[in-house]
Amino acid sequence: MPEVGPPRVLVADDDPILHRLLELNFRVAGIEMESVGRGDDALARVAAAPPDVLVLDATMPGMDGHEVFRRLREEAATATLPVVFLSGRAPEEFAGYEDDHVRVVTKPFDPTELVRIVREAIGRDG
Repeated sequence: MPEVGPPRVLVADDDPILHRLLELNFRVAGIEMESVGRGDDALARVAAAPPDVLVLDATMPGMDGHEVFRRLREEAATATLPVVFLSGRAPEEFAGYEDDHVRVVTKPFDPTELVRIVREAIGRDG
């Protein structure tokens, strides 16, 4: 049976303080985390080494999370990549995104709850 490594999450958010907070929480939970601050960097990182789940800020400078999401869904290789949106806006902003591979977490949020949602999104509850 092939060995399965720890789950990997990519966080795309323009807040470096949030990166540090989430990195600590994910590390404690046994999840490897990488982070980027721009949408175009998120697309490049996903193309180079797809994570198990992408935590994506909806409002980043330049290419926002909505455009990143649209581009990911256009490609067969990333069409079902689990995405957890982080947003300070109302959930209605994500109307039409509902599928089995999308979650929306409203800021402010509990980091331990985000870890639970990420584990659920990638099918590893433990």
